[in-house]
Amino acid sequence: MSEMTRRESATGESTGQALVAGVLRGLLRVTLKRTFRADLPWAQQRSRMLKVTRLTLPPRGTRFQAGTCGGVPGEWAESRRAAQPSLTLLYLHGGGYCVGSPVTHRALTGHLAARCNARVFAADYRLAPEHPFPAAVDDAVAACRGLLAAGVDARDLVIAGDSAGGGLAVATALRLRELGQPMPRALVLFSPWTDLSLERAPPPPPGEIMLTLPWITECARAYVAAGDPHDALASPVNADLGGLPPTLVQVGTDEILLGDSRRLHERLQAAGVTTRLEEYPRRWHVFQVNAGVLADADRALDSVAAFTRRA
Repeated sequence: MSEMTRRESATGESTGQALVAGVLRGLLRVTLKRTFRADLPWAQQRSRMLKVTRLTLPPRGTRFQAGTCGGVPGEWAESRRAAQPSLTLLYLHGGGYCVGSPVTHRALTGHLAARCNARVFAADYRLAPEHPFPAAVDDAVAACRGLLAAGVDARDLVIAGDSAGGGLAVATALRLRELGQPMPRALVLFSPWTDLSLERAPPPPPGEIMLTLPWITECARAYVAAGDPHDALASPVNADLGGLPPTLVQVGTDEILLGDSRRLHERLQAAGVTTRLEEYPRRWHVFQVNAGVLADADRALDSVAAFTRRA
């Protein structure tokens, strides 16, 4: 089954939400476009991203605790307000494979833990350029196998990720399939980056407030290094996607990776995978991080919770 829906809430939003969206858009343009710069050293980008993302807060009652899975360090997120967790969620953060960490994505992992009634393990996978492809895939697969070895039932496991982490989530499922491991219950992808060749990358839409083509080009070069950007585990849109679990893809229309999300949905559909694509008009890259403030972000995460229950 394949489904694509275009969420029209942005066009009929209240005056208050329109104001909130405008403020967030301006703040993100000022902070993140100055952070994700091709001419800025990676160390400075990582430091700036950490500072900026401290402005996004997880829901109250979220507990974060350092941990390891399969030898991969990371961080557990759990909600004190949730009932006994019924799901385990492996979260793979975005950042072009070069920046970001579990700490920078606490707003997302915290909200996912609360809304999905899940224990969330955010893997602190190795970053490029210090650790190029396939280091991130190796770490994500190791973390997933560690969860399975610890007794997590694959039927109660969801793999999720945003941006580069969204592409990494698909690559992880592909590698698990190669290894004969059971598939997780579902994949949840926020604005996934699935084609590192950038051969079909469009010009950024007028509403893009965060990413630039020079920056993602630099990230792709740093991550792929001497490898092939067409490799299925680097650019999973090129893979045989048959046998993957039900997949939810969410994306805003004001972002450069809209095309990647649409193409992945089409390729999943052609492979017979149950897939749902949700497009949110006038929303920016990984807008779900603004849950608790932005109504569309709340709607998107509610949809994630419903999808993981049905999968």
